[in-house]
Amino acid sequence: MHNILFLQDLAVVIIAAGLATILFRQLKQPVVLGYILAGVIIGPHTPPFTFIADEKTIETLAELGVIFLMFSLGLEFSLKKLKEVGSTAVVAATLEILLMLWAGYGLGQLFGWSQMNSIFLGAILSISSTTIIIKALEGLGKTREKFAHLIFGILIIEDILAILLIALLSGFAVTGEIAIKDIGSILLNLSAFMGILLVTGLILVPRLLNYVSKFKSNEMLLITVIGLCFGVSFLTVNLGYSVALGAFLIGAIIAEARQIHKIENLMFPVRDLFSAVFFVSIGLLIDPVIILEYIIPVITITLVVIAGKVIACSLGCILSGNDTKTSIKVGMSLAQIGEFSFIIAALGLTLNVTDDFMYPITIAVSALTTLTTPYLIKSSESFSSLIEKYAPRSLIRTMEVYYHWINKPSKEGPNQTGRKILRKILLQIILNLLIITGIFIMFAFLNEKIKLFLGLYITDIEITKTILWFTAMLISFPLIFAVWRKTLAASMVIAELSTIESESSKRTTMHSVVSNTIFIGGSLGLIIIIILLSSTLLPSSNLLILSIILIAISGFFMFRSSVKIYARAQDALKETFIQPPDPHDKPEVNLRNEHPMLEDVKLESVIILPKTICVNKMISEIKLRVETGVSIIGIERKDLSIVNPDPDEEIYEGDKILIIGYKDQLENAKKFLNSLETELKTKKIFPRDRRV
Repeated sequence: MHNILFLQDLAVVIIAAGLATILFRQLKQPVVLGYILAGVIIGPHTPPFTFIADEKTIETLAELGVIFLMFSLGLEFSLKKLKEVGSTAVVAATLEILLMLWAGYGLGQLFGWSQMNSIFLGAILSISSTTIIIKALEGLGKTREKFAHLIFGILIIEDILAILLIALLSGFAVTGEIAIKDIGSILLNLSAFMGILLVTGLILVPRLLNYVSKFKSNEMLLITVIGLCFGVSFLTVNLGYSVALGAFLIGAIIAEARQIHKIENLMFPVRDLFSAVFFVSIGLLIDPVIILEYIIPVITITLVVIAGKVIACSLGCILSGNDTKTSIKVGMSLAQIGEFSFIIAALGLTLNVTDDFMYPITIAVSALTTLTTPYLIKSSESFSSLIEKYAPRSLIRTMEVYYHWINKPSKEGPNQTGRKILRKILLQIILNLLIITGIFIMFAFLNEKIKLFLGLYITDIEITKTILWFTAMLISFPLIFAVWRKTLAASMVIAELSTIESESSKRTTMHSVVSNTIFIGGSLGLIIIIILLSSTLLPSSNLLILSIILIAISGFFMFRSSVKIYARAQDALKETFIQPPDPHDKPEVNLRNEHPMLEDVKLESVIILPKTICVNKMISEIKLRVETGVSIIGIERKDLSIVNPDPDEEIYEGDKILIIGYKDQLENAKKFLNSLETELKTKKIFPRDRRV
C-alpha cells in the first residue's frame, strides 16, 4: 500500500511540475515560479482536495534535488574560479550576513517579538538561497557571465558561514551565551575537513574518472559520478555539516577532471528532475491562511530582505574592487532566502526557543522572494544603468577612482617577488597543518569505535591508544616533514627580505641570525602543535617514552620516502589542474576573418554506413588525413558528442562524422569513409591531396 501511495504522490508532483513547465514556458516566465505555484495548488493547505498522501517522501526527494543542484553548481564552478573570486566572496558574504543579522534582530524587536525570536529572525534572513539562484540564472541563460561566478563564490562562503551560524545558534539557545573557543573549534574542524577532502579528492578522483572513461560507457561514468556525490554528501552529513556543502565540494573536485563536459551533459537531466521536485515541495509548505494572518510582518520582512541584501552584497562587491554594474547585478541576484533559512527556523522550533509562527513566516518570505528573484535579475542591467545615469557625478568619479586604485597592478621588484614566494610557502604550511589537524581529529573521532574493535584482540587500553597515536603519526609523516622543510624555506626568504638593504659586511651575520631564529621558533611551534593534537590519544608515561623512541626511529628511516610521497602528491595535484581550456569560456572568433587562408575551407558531415571500411576501427587506423588530406574534428553519437577526437577513438556504424577540408578533398573523403574494403583493394578511387 505504501508503494502505491508513493507512486501516487510522485506522479502528482511530476505531472504538476510538467504542466507548470509547459504553461510558464508559453508565458515566458521563470519556470521556478511555476513549480512553486504548482506545489501550492496540490498542497495540503489548498482545498478542496488533498493530492499528496505522504509529504515526508516528497521531502526526501526534495533533499535529492538540493544535492543534485549543489553538485551541478560545483561542476560549473571549479576551484580555479573560486580562487579568482575569493576576496569578493568573503567580503560580500560577511558584510551581508552581519547586516542582515542586525536588520532581522531590529525587525523582531520592532514587531514586539522575544529576544530569541529576533535573533533567529536575523539568522534566517542572513543566508541567500543557492538552489533558487542557480535555477533562476539557468532559466535566464546567465550562468557563465562574470557576475554569476561572483554570485556562486558568495553562495559557497555563505553556506560555510551558515554551518558556523547554526552551530553557534544551537549553543546560544541552550546556554544563552556564545563562547569564543566554540567558534575557533568549529572553524578549525571545518577547515581541516575541507582541506583533507579537497586535497585527497583532487589527487584521487580525476585519476579514477580517467580509468572509468577508458571503458567508453556513459552508464559506468554516470553511476561512478553519482556514487561519489552521494558518498561524500553522506560523509559530510555524518560529520555534522551540510549535505549541500559536501555535494558542492565533490562537484568542484570533479570539475577538474578531463571528462567534465561529458559529465555535465549526463547530469543535467537527473538534476532537472529532482530540482523540479524540490521547488514543488517548497510550494507544498506554503499555507495561504498563515500568510494572510501575518501579512504585515511577511511583506515588511520581504521588503527588508530585498533592500538589505541588494545594498549589502552590492557594497561588498564594490569594496572588494568590482565595477558598479557588476556589483549591482550581484546584489539584485542574492535578494532572497531559502533552504538554510528553513533549517534555522526548524532548529528554533526543535530547541523550543522560538514561537510556532516563525516557520510559516519563513516559508512565506522565501516564496515571495523566490517570486521576485528572476525579475530582479532580469532588471539588474537596466537598474544599474539608471544608477550610473542619475547618481551624483562626484560619487561616480569617486567609485571609478577606487576601482582603478584597488585593481592597479603591483610593480614587480625583489621585495614583491620575495613576498609572493613567501605567501605561497605560508599558504602551503597552513594547508599542510590543516590536513595534519584533520588526521588527528579523525582518529579522535573514531577513537571509541577503533578501541572497541581492537579491544577484541588487545585488552590493555593504553596499548590501544599507543597504536592509534602511532598510526596517526605515521600517516602524518609526509606532511610533518613538508611543514618542517617549508619552515626552513620561509625562514630563508624572510631573512632575505629583512636584510636586503643592510650593508654587505653585516648582511651575512644578520641573515643567519634571522633565518636560524625563525626556523628554530617554527620547529618548536610545529612540535607544540603536534603535542596539542595528540593530547586525546597520548598513552601513559611508560608507553609514551617507548612510542616517542619508535616514532623517532621511524622518522629517521622514513624521511626520504616521506619526502618522495609528498612530492608525488604535489605533482599529482599540479597534473589535476593542467587541463585543456573550457571551450565554453572561449570568445567566439571568426576564423575566416582571422586567417584568410581558410576562406575556401568547408565543413561536411558524413553518416557512417554498415560494413564500410572504417566501422569499428580507430581514427589512426583508417589514415583519413594521409589518404585525403581531410581531418576529423567531431563525432556525434546517439548518447554523446566528441569534439576533436583522439587518434585512438573508435568509429561505429551510424556515427555522424564532422570533417574539414577543401571541396574536392571532402568529396574524396566521403567516398573513402563509406567505401567497402574490397573497393580499396582493387583500385585507387581518388588522388592524394595534402593541402589541409
